[in-house]
Amino acid sequence: MTVPVHTRAQVGIDAPPVLVEAHFQTGVPSFTLVGMAQKAVREARDRVRSAIKNVGFKYPQGRIVVNLAPADLAKHGGRYDLAIAIAILTATEQVDSRHLRRLEFLGELSLYGELRPVRGAFCAAAKLDAEPNDTRLVVPRAHRAELANLRGVVVYAAESLLDVVRLLQAESLPIPEPPRPPESSPRRGNLALVDVRGQAHAKRALQVAAAGGHHMLMAGPPGTGKTMLAKRLPELLPPLTNSEAVEVATVYSASGHVAPAFGRRPYCDPHHTASAMAMVGGGNPIVPGEVTLAHCGVLFLDELPEFQRDVLEALREPLEENTIAIARVSQTVRFPARFQLIAAMNPCPAGYICDEARCRCTPQQVRQYRARVSGPLLDRIDIRVEVGPVSDADLWAGGKPADAGGAGADDVLRERIADAWDRQLRRCGKANATLGAAEIDAWCVLEDAAAVLLRRAAKRFRFSARGVHRLRKVARTIADLGGCDVIATTHMAEALGYRARDWDL
Repeated sequence: MTVPVHTRAQVGIDAPPVLVEAHFQTGVPSFTLVGMAQKAVREARDRVRSAIKNVGFKYPQGRIVVNLAPADLAKHGGRYDLAIAIAILTATEQVDSRHLRRLEFLGELSLYGELRPVRGAFCAAAKLDAEPNDTRLVVPRAHRAELANLRGVVVYAAESLLDVVRLLQAESLPIPEPPRPPESSPRRGNLALVDVRGQAHAKRALQVAAAGGHHMLMAGPPGTGKTMLAKRLPELLPPLTNSEAVEVATVYSASGHVAPAFGRRPYCDPHHTASAMAMVGGGNPIVPGEVTLAHCGVLFLDELPEFQRDVLEALREPLEENTIAIARVSQTVRFPARFQLIAAMNPCPAGYICDEARCRCTPQQVRQYRARVSGPLLDRIDIRVEVGPVSDADLWAGGKPADAGGAGADDVLRERIADAWDRQLRRCGKANATLGAAEIDAWCVLEDAAAVLLRRAAKRFRFSARGVHRLRKVARTIADLGGCDVIATTHMAEALGYRARDWDL
């Protein structure tokens, strides 16, 4: 009886198991591959034949049938080459099959038998790591450093098909050599908030956004520091936990993009010409988009009104649910999308509405420009701040390390933000921005005067129910930054200052 060879497919960031079965019988030489294999998988026939011959084994002359089970799961790419080759070699009794039940194989073969890396190797390893078994993974050596961050799964890194055959022919599976730890990288970059001159109000708003994971929109003329502020947000956020770092690495492995250093928060800044598919994901096979690549990190959208309308509206679901579902006729794939949105825009098409001598936009043009950002999307953004021109005193101040807005040296800011995060995690186990309705009532307790202020402001500015909830969460974060257990009037007043004005949108 032929022992099936274990491997894994790639569906979104999931890696479902696949069994590769090979059957050989005498007859007219042929190779049949069944199991909903796409074109790149069917082309494995020629790669596998050449690889088997070039490493010194005999390619069988007869009828070969290879089945990829389950049959109703679409198979993409060259990730099955190694498993197919091993299945053929064991079916023709050229290789011993006694270790196959304890191993999974993943890798693309060259014509000369070398193993090449494949997309989604980290996804397969993470899935195997989460399962309670002793199965081990055989991958190309190019994945060795990437998988070194997973300590709970045994990985054999091989250079070629011949190395894998030698592993199978051993009396017992050896203990793999310890993986070389990945090259150390700084947990922080070299971007300092003090590089941004002036803008004390915007720096304070950025501190609040970082402390609670809140979405933020900055509006102001060009050259005032909006992009500089956005790029410095990841440096203020606390480092990823190990589970979050694994999630980020899994997302990038599924996408095929180069992942950030393990443990660092991703930062994505797509151009405003990006399509809706590039933003939310898609394609065949379905791959993650920018909202998923920014998972556990920052998604920066510069020139927000210049994005296409359908692209901006596609952000509404992930902003609310922290996931994105890509639906196709044959399948629906759900990706994580718990990102922090930071957006920037000019106040008018010319960008200089604050300077009547330079701006020539008509009021109608200004209204049309601002209306490109819909009300439902704007309602999901917690903090909105105006970033005005830098004053001469700040511009020529020589880069002082602190300002009147409370934004001091970066290390002090990080300590404040880390303390606020610790308070949130001890209190409810999550960031304030992700609190649900019931959790808001339980944890965002208002003083009587603060509650009166909120009710009056909600009536005056006609806030939606969502807007009121988000105001309470921002006020909760401001209170956490101040070390307070109850939301006071001053905390609510500051939160209202970040939301009451909508720039006539």
